[in-house]
Amino acid sequence: MFTGETTPLFNPRTQRWSEHFTWSSDATKVEGLTTIGRATIVCLRMNNPVIVVARRRWTIIGWHPPDD
Repeated sequence: MFTGETTPLFNPRTQRWSEHFTWSSDATKVEGLTTIGRATIVCLRMNNPVIVVARRRWTIIGWHPPDD
C-alpha cells in the first residue's frame, strides 16, 4: 500500500534482515514486516518475476532460502 510518506530503505550495515523481512510460505517472495521492509522491496523490485522463478528453482534443489 502506498501512503505517499517518505520512508528510509533497509540498511544492512545497521539493521537486521529478520526484523524487516521474512520469506513467503513457499520461499519465493520476500515479504516486508515493517514500512522499511515494504518500501525496500518495492524500490529494489525484490520480487520481480525473474528472481521469483529463480528462487523457486533454488528451493527445489535446496539452495534457498538462505540460513540466517
